[in-house]
Amino acid sequence: MLSRRGVRRWVSSAMVSVALITGAVVIGASSGSAAPGDVPRPSTGSSDGPGPAEPTTAPAPLASIDHIEPINDRWLRVYVDSPAMSRVVEVQVLLPRERDHARPTVYMLDGRAANPTSNNWTEQGHAEEFFEDKDVNVVLTVGGPASFYTDWQQPDPVLGTNRWETFLTKELPPLVDAKFEGNGRNAVMGVSMGAEAAMMLAFRQPRLYAAVAAHSGCFSMGTDFGQAQARTIVATYRGKPDNMFGTQNDPAWLAHDVMLNAEALRGKAIYLSVGSGLPGEYDTPNNPEIVSTIGFGGPLEAATNVCTQRLAERFATLGIPVTSHFRLTGTHSWPYWRDELARSWPTVSRALGVA
Repeated sequence: MLSRRGVRRWVSSAMVSVALITGAVVIGASSGSAAPGDVPRPSTGSSDGPGPAEPTTAPAPLASIDHIEPINDRWLRVYVDSPAMSRVVEVQVLLPRERDHARPTVYMLDGRAANPTSNNWTEQGHAEEFFEDKDVNVVLTVGGPASFYTDWQQPDPVLGTNRWETFLTKELPPLVDAKFEGNGRNAVMGVSMGAEAAMMLAFRQPRLYAAVAAHSGCFSMGTDFGQAQARTIVATYRGKPDNMFGTQNDPAWLAHDVMLNAEALRGKAIYLSVGSGLPGEYDTPNNPEIVSTIGFGGPLEAATNVCTQRLAERFATLGIPVTSHFRLTGTHSWPYWRDELARSWPTVSRALGVA
């Protein structure tokens, strides 16, 4: 029989799962072309749905930069020939104005939006402007909808080959450091799906990152409800969940659970943020997406609030310091994450040794 505490945790987990799954299904169901009068789709880090899987090629023996295309004088499209991903993968790089010395690198993971040509940290999070005067390189993922930026066990017919962990942690950093004067000190941050992915990468590659920032994520991939949430995200984008970490009882699900592996994050600078789900300063009548951000983004953020509270409690139990910001209001939407980029920066920058 469950104890009272166990019942409370089960109920909390159930509420989280229901909210996240319901939100994913609703958003997934509305991912087609909108008809006149349709409710606007929320800006919740969710994708309109992936296009066809990227074509694969015969893998190169070593990762290399294929070519670079400038967007402007400090914003670049960098195309990497990746053996892990079996294709040329685009990332985008933001450079500081002053580039006469080596500097750290911040890796920024998208939410479920994972647009094939951009990253929402620049499109909606204003990262280009924010980092203009910061003494760091910034690397932004492009694409990877519903991938959790991890290494999948099998290629997926719809979502393609996903070996993101190997690409982001093994192949890419040496190329970035060599080409863009990186000094080998790194941080990773993400939002929504990317928040869980950032934490996973940080504990699975503990020597790579000095800091991790996670905004509005869930972190219990190994639990029944956490796995159900992840499977639903993959399925609503027409992927096959078993291709990620295998069947329900595969130990790979536990191996990617942040709560279970939180001890591996000891010694890193950690920043967590989340809203309450209640309408906040950006959820006003002049917001054209107010109906969807409140109706969908509110419950989603309330669910991730429970997830984030549990992770903060886990860190406290382990005696691992963490900087957290639990907002009294705010939905699962980009205006709040844009603000959190600035709030998290002092924690991240101190760990990187920059102002």
